[in-house]
Amino acid sequence: MIVEITPSVLSTIKNPKFRSYADIYRNVYERFLETVRASGLEIDSKDEREENLVRRARMARKGAIVRNDDKRVYVGRLSPSCAACQTGLGTATFFISLKCHRNCFYCFNPNQEDYEYYSARTRDCLRELDQIHASGARLDHIGLTGGEPLLHKAETIEFFRFADSRFPDATTRLYTSGDHIEAETLQALQRAHLDEIRFSIRLHDSETARRHTFDQIALAKAYVPNVMVEMPVVPGALEEMKQVLLELDRLQVFGINLLEFCFPLTNADAFREKGYRIKNRPYRVLYNYGYAGGLPVAGSEADCLELVEFAIDAGLPLGVHYCSLENKHTGEIYQRHFERPIAERMYFSPTDYFLKSAKVFGKDIPKALQVFDAIGYKGYEVNREHHYLEFHVNQIQALKALEIEVGISTSVMEDRPDGEYLRELQIDLTTPQTFELASDL
Repeated sequence: MIVEITPSVLSTIKNPKFRSYADIYRNVYERFLETVRASGLEIDSKDEREENLVRRARMARKGAIVRNDDKRVYVGRLSPSCAACQTGLGTATFFISLKCHRNCFYCFNPNQEDYEYYSARTRDCLRELDQIHASGARLDHIGLTGGEPLLHKAETIEFFRFADSRFPDATTRLYTSGDHIEAETLQALQRAHLDEIRFSIRLHDSETARRHTFDQIALAKAYVPNVMVEMPVVPGALEEMKQVLLELDRLQVFGINLLEFCFPLTNADAFREKGYRIKNRPYRVLYNYGYAGGLPVAGSEADCLELVEFAIDAGLPLGVHYCSLENKHTGEIYQRHFERPIAERMYFSPTDYFLKSAKVFGKDIPKALQVFDAIGYKGYEVNREHHYLEFHVNQIQALKALEIEVGISTSVMEDRPDGEYLRELQIDLTTPQTFELASDL
């Protein structure tokens, strides 16, 4: 068992060196929360995690598939590209530009690097694809997003034609609002062997605008093998979302990806006016992830899970997939560590893909060293600055005879200009008597 070190747990840690060290990370987290509040939004007081775990367990009993350490839940069909994104191996997503004719209040594109530049200019995606091909790398899943790709119709069509010529076995997908779809474009995409198209639906649009998107979805079914919807689930719109699912079922689409609704760190006034709050404990592991989605909004995950359960109970044949914000992060972390040499004391977790190690502090160091010397274990390191002994998590069991507290460290490898750097992100609490490697990490 591993225990998150909250302020109340921190006060129970008996080892003063451990308590002092853990307090460093509690302060980091508190500063993060202060930064969030300074952006204009409050953190929700309710912690949804236990409630949503109960929901997942109930849905699993009904036949839902729960994967990626509870970060994704689905029923029915799942896009192969969604399955691949868990590790991100063999996948690549491109954009021609970040220009878009819509102005969604929740759009996170302004967080993207070089947003202003690529809102006015285009990228040479064909050259990027050609370079990947020339390197000998394998791509199994290729996506084109934006902005709105179909503001550049000729370039979009050429992208998929070129992708098909270089990576003929790859699954290809296009993200679009659907506003610029017509039969001629769809015919050209069909000739370029586009495999999947994902439409977005906005609940704050008029009924007429939404009907237009449904009509575009119906049109696309005649030309593209897999037609899907991908959209964030705004909390408080559960009944409207159920009607969306029923309409998509009527249209016999492949499925829908329900995305966790996020605050994109901009446009705080609109979020505050609508009464949105940031999810209590936004990330399990606090980190500046590369995916620019922002911070999850309270209540969205609960509604997403309820929609998956609604699909099960209603017997809808379409695929319904809840993709949490954290599900978007795992590919990045996996690729940082997969097949990468790591220190002897580190453990690559097959659950969350972070690097883990164990630490004992202060007066507990001599006790642990005595045990390790007795069994001949030498793969540890002593840190004199913070007074801890760091070792592989598979050695925690060897300390079962000791009444000591053990820290579980979570770290990530970063590539910096001066080389590789192991960055610790979090410390949690366990004991030799309660820790089980197979179930805890």
